[in-house]
Amino acid sequence: MRVGLTGGIASGKSTVSGMLAELGAVIVDADVLAREVVGRGTPGLDAVVAEFGPSLLTPDGDLDRPAMGALVFGDDDARKRLEAIVHPLVIARMAELEAEADDDDLVVHDIPLLAEGGRADTFDAVIVVDSPPEVQVARMVADRGWTRDEALARIAAQVTREDRLAIATHVIENTGSIDELRDRVVAVYAALLAEA
Repeated sequence: MRVGLTGGIASGKSTVSGMLAELGAVIVDADVLAREVVGRGTPGLDAVVAEFGPSLLTPDGDLDRPAMGALVFGDDDARKRLEAIVHPLVIARMAELEAEADDDDLVVHDIPLLAEGGRADTFDAVIVVDSPPEVQVARMVADRGWTRDEALARIAAQVTREDRLAIATHVIENTGSIDELRDRVVAVYAALLAEA
């Protein structure tokens, strides 16, 4: 069974992904793959440099991720140009990893921008980890040291909460304790296994 997992920034999606892995799901993490496909010496990094220039490289020849993030989160056109390079590479790599899974595995694709990418209908089910914007902002300020304005800008760069919830087969609310979150994850995992 192929499951998409998404959530807004600081919603707790990564925590849920880890819990699903502990329960036995095979996790295919788009963020990890997005870093992999633009790693040093890859065609993906070459394409990013060709599009945006060598100033986005560190002295060691790696992608300067903070500089790239600052550029794309403030500029929709730049973000779309970057996504046009990275997304096809990530999708191809996901397909490779999925092909390695056993037929009876629950394969969870951890995709932060699933709603933005318009690919929700390619999965058997979609889990959306949901937190209200004020909770997301508080987490980014406390956990990442960002300003309120930086946090709000990151939220604004993603689809709306309503658009994300519209693609959900299962919603995992993340506004309480870690134990409450784990209980919700266990319940959704059991439901997915029953559906499979």
